Amino acid sequence: MASFTEPALEKKLSELSNSQQSVQTLSLWLIHHRKHAATIVTVWQKELRKAKASRKLTFLYLANDVIQNSKRKGPEFTREFEKALLDAFSHVSGEAEDGCRMPLERLLHIWQERNVYSSDFIQQLRLAIENDDSPREAPVNEEKSLKRTFQQIQEEDDDYPGSYSPQETSTGPLLTEDLIKALQDLENAASGDAAVRQKIASLPQEVQDVSLLEKITDKEAAERLSKTVDEACLLLAEYNGRLAAELDDRKQLAKMLMEYTQTQKEVLSNKEKKLERCCLSGIQAKISTGNASPERTEIAHTEPPRPLATSECHWWACTTPLCRRPFLY
Repeated sequence: MASFTEPALEKKLSELSNSQQSVQTLSLWLIHHRKHAATIVTVWQKELRKAKASRKLTFLYLANDVIQNSKRKGPEFTREFEKALLDAFSHVSGEAEDGCRMPLERLLHIWQERNVYSSDFIQQLRLAIENDDSPREAPVNEEKSLKRTFQQIQEEDDDYPGSYSPQETSTGPLLTEDLIKALQDLENAASGDAAVRQKIASLPQEVQDVSLLEKITDKEAAERLSKTVDEACLLLAEYNGRLAAELDDRKQLAKMLMEYTQTQKEVLSNKEKKLERCCLSGIQAKISTGNASPERTEIAHTEPPRPLATSECHWWACTTPLCRRPFLY
């Protein structure tokens, strides 16, 4: 999609926190851009190594959320993350804070239980945790790396969400194509999804009003409500992710429209100048042609008039006001 860029992803990863809402929101944004799965995993792995030790485990939580929730839409993320997880688990187990071993084991247990990956691959990940002997980086180096990354993100964020320059005439057609595509993509934006909005509006009152929990009298009713709440949370989380992606799309579209307008103004100005030069050239050419014509006109006027024959002289031949009487010859 037009709205996905590596600097944008780096910025979002730098803002990722350990809260469930932060992980789910970014996860849904990534799933929305799943056609960039290979690039997303590459950037994810790069930023994982740059992150502070206290944040490294959160990157794996994000990967877990993306892998599990994207399965029903396609195998892109499951396949791409498989290429990076072995190195990621080895790195996190060696670099993250003490106590990360148990969360990693729990994550592998979930994947094995839900058949996310094969047993052989999960066993390789377990061995990567147990046999990791990589030395920890010094805190100073980690801080320098993080500081450099933040500066890069800030510099790249100045150019996001557009990288088009109206000064380059060659980008005109490309910008037009991107603008058309961005407008077409917004036709299916989340804010215009009437079906999902109707589903949200139709959620039972028990999901919204906590006071109605008092009406639950048995375990079956509680389980039904729990299932309904889980489905509502998933629906809302996915819709929020789509809205966040749409917001980024609209920001980029606004930038593109400004640049497109500026480009068209410059093109119009150049065309007007060219037209003005053509008009001046035409006027000068007419003036040059007109300077030679008076001589021909003067010669033509000095030629003696041809005498009229008698047969041509009739009293009705003259129709001017001064000639209202017949010629007498």
